[in-house]
Amino acid sequence: MTVQTGTRRAVSGLFLLNGLMVGSWAPKLPALMQRLDISEAVAGLIVLVLGLGSITIMPVFGALTARRGSAHAVRLAAWAMMPTLLLISLAPSLWTVIAAVFLFGGTIGGMDVAMNANAVAVERARRRAIMSSCHGFWSLGGLVGAGLGGMGITWLGEVGHALAVTLVVAAGLAVVLPRVLRDAPAARDGAQVPLRLPRTPLPYVIGLMALCSMIPEGAILDWAAVYLQREMGASLAVAGWGFAACAGTMAVMRFLGDALRHRLGAVSTLRLSALIAIMGLGAAGLASSPATAILGFGLAGIGIANMVPIAFSAAGNVPGLASGVGLSVVTTMGYSGILLAPGSIGWLAERMSFSSIYLGLAALLLVPLLMSPLARTADFTPLGDEGAPAT
Repeated sequence: MTVQTGTRRAVSGLFLLNGLMVGSWAPKLPALMQRLDISEAVAGLIVLVLGLGSITIMPVFGALTARRGSAHAVRLAAWAMMPTLLLISLAPSLWTVIAAVFLFGGTIGGMDVAMNANAVAVERARRRAIMSSCHGFWSLGGLVGAGLGGMGITWLGEVGHALAVTLVVAAGLAVVLPRVLRDAPAARDGAQVPLRLPRTPLPYVIGLMALCSMIPEGAILDWAAVYLQREMGASLAVAGWGFAACAGTMAVMRFLGDALRHRLGAVSTLRLSALIAIMGLGAAGLASSPATAILGFGLAGIGIANMVPIAFSAAGNVPGLASGVGLSVVTTMGYSGILLAPGSIGWLAERMSFSSIYLGLAALLLVPLLMSPLARTADFTPLGDEGAPAT
């Protein structure tokens, strides 16, 4: 029991440190724009490169997880990730910054696949859900990184802030990595897991479910404040509460989500979450005042919070498929929703109201609602029913 508790704390620590790195990136972009004297368009290209790095490297670490186990893959990704924020700060030109950002995005994404696979392994060993709380620790790390990042850059400078984050992450990794669950690779008897995409359609369908769950999250992150200002007449100070309400309720519900999923089951929890998210986005889209819209975004956060963690658990337990391979497909498809949402919604916003867009996003969540039976692979049977899990 002590070992299992230690492995759960270790994988939670990995999510916290990964979130801290991502959150620390948020206030760095304005500093980069000032140092390199670049426009918003070029800064947007840098952000795109970060996403491309993640999407490119995620499948590589999915295959590595299948061949060598998630513990090996997460160590490689985590130590490779650790200095990347400092490399970005020290890069002297636009092209070296772009290269460093690609490496940052790739190692962040690779670690994301591996640590989610390790969380699945811990779930199997404990026979209990932990994925939602792991994502809660990621949200907490992101909040700390973004919240302290601006002050850190102001007080310490761009390089000083990056160095401080690097030292904190290095110390954290030194503590948690030795305690990470050492799971067995999917390759048995010397056989190699082929470096190809899975041929079974199930992980792609679960990936579609994750994609539809993450697009609304990206839409609230990037456009809620614009909606509240442009169509609701809210001040800038009030407009910021749109995403804050969503992020706050998401964080709380992710820490509560494992107990809820254990009590209700993954399928029922996903259905309930999708219904709540649909009601929240619908309320935001139909709102007649900023306060009502903010409440709607908060309600949407309650629903969205546990949809992706359940999808990730389901992907990591697809029968006959290594967890790293399934997760690489679902994480790549899911996170592409956050990458695709900003530009696509910006294009739509020039042709229709944000109110209509958020109502459309509520309708989009009918997809994971209807696909909720696929989440049954995220549930666990009592020990003895199917034998001890392979971890």
